[in-house]
Amino acid sequence: MVAAMGDDEAVLAELLRALADPVRLAVVDELGRGPRPAGELADVAGVSAPTMSKHLRTLLRAGVVTDERRADDARVRVFRLRGESVVAVRAWLDQVQAGWDEQLAAFARHVEDRREDGADDGRHRT
Repeated sequence: MVAAMGDDEAVLAELLRALADPVRLAVVDELGRGPRPAGELADVAGVSAPTMSKHLRTLLRAGVVTDERRADDARVRVFRLRGESVVAVRAWLDQVQAGWDEQLAAFARHVEDRREDGADDGRHRT
């Protein structure tokens, strides 16, 4: 049975759902280079302005990006990547990697133990 998700897991799940789209991944990649207006993001991703608006709303709701109005033209919204979201996903991936590394190390120890057992009595076990 799966335990109920805690707040951290729910936030992470929302982040990962928001990133589970090629257009939104392209947006995150582009914003990793610096803030961009929505129109530039649409051009880079090769989608229409309304489609980009939908994707940006998803990223905003998940806390992946923030936006602000340009001081010289309040009609233009500039988006930037939120560092906290990147840190959260990276921390989770690091945790998964650590678990995977531990499993591989345990398997390597098991294989080595089996080899040593086979070498001790002159037989090779499978």
